[in-house]
Amino acid sequence: MPKEQSKTRQREHTKLSEPRRYQVIIHNDDFTTMDFVVTVLMRVFFKSKEEALALMLKVHHTGQSVVGVYSYDVAVSKARKATSMAREQGFPLRITVEPEE
Repeated sequence: MPKEQSKTRQREHTKLSEPRRYQVIIHNDDFTTMDFVVTVLMRVFFKSKEEALALMLKVHHTGQSVVGVYSYDVAVSKARKATSMAREQGFPLRITVEPEE
């Protein structure tokens, strides 16, 4: 004769949290043209012409700017694509990925 199973079940609580987000930051340099930075912002980060111009000017005047916040994989992918475009054109554009604060 089989034993009866207990009707009491213990629930496990799993804490779910949002995945960490990462900032993609473009840094100013004296060689990469402003037009090229605008092109990268439009093609890689899907910024409008107006947004791209504003971000490029912020980079130019302050030394750097966050151009997007993404999941880690997307942030790294976009940074690599933009860096690759810059190297193909002979520009030393520096792009970093940092955890969002």
